[in-house]
Amino acid sequence: MSFGLSRGAQTACPLAFALVIQVIEETGRAPFTNQAHLPLVGQPLDARMPLSLLEAVRIIDTPDSELDAELVHELRNKRFGLSETVNAQIRRYNEMVRKPQRVAYDEVLALSRLLGRRPDADLVFREAGRRLARASLNTLSATTRKAALSLPALLGRPIALRQLRHVCRSFLDGKLQRQGSAIVLEVLAPVSADAAPRSAGCGMYEAALRESLQTLAGAEGLVEHVACRARGDSSCQWRTDWRKR
Repeated sequence: MSFGLSRGAQTACPLAFALVIQVIEETGRAPFTNQAHLPLVGQPLDARMPLSLLEAVRIIDTPDSELDAELVHELRNKRFGLSETVNAQIRRYNEMVRKPQRVAYDEVLALSRLLGRRPDADLVFREAGRRLARASLNTLSATTRKAALSLPALLGRPIALRQLRHVCRSFLDGKLQRQGSAIVLEVLAPVSADAAPRSAGCGMYEAALRESLQTLAGAEGLVEHVACRARGDSSCQWRTDWRKR
């Protein structure tokens, strides 16, 4: 039984398959169904993306209040985000970020589909998107970020646009274009496009774009998901007006 992973993917993506096995052991259920998935194919991705996904799960699964040691141990056995498997993979991805190394597309795809089975998948993907944006923006010069935000629009916007394009290309595997006062992010094969019902997985890219815009341009406009692979479009696209409100 493959649980949504082909034999080749099981060999190429030991992380994803290990996570699948853990879910089965903890819940007694396979995390994938036999539903048809989109034919998503892509190049290796920056390790910050799967790292952000697992960190989001860990944050969401962490109790708000302090608990005694016995209850914490019990929660670690029951909550996926607190499991040793997830902690080990977070350490692995942190090491890949440090080296740096990229992660096979199929591995991140399988991880996204696994997390998309959670009832709170929308929260997971949006939190992951925000975390991914912050991690990506931290690779930029602090001086550049400050200039993009603080200079008059005539000077600051071109700087912000260059940095946004770099972030989208390097960390989201997407292309950013300006259309008048709007910008459009296009991703041909979003790794979470079919991960959850109602395109909830696409919320990761939407949240990442919104966080990046707010940080680099001070823009807080609505981000519209104007095209989606899950709806039959050839790519996913997000459009927003990036003027300051």
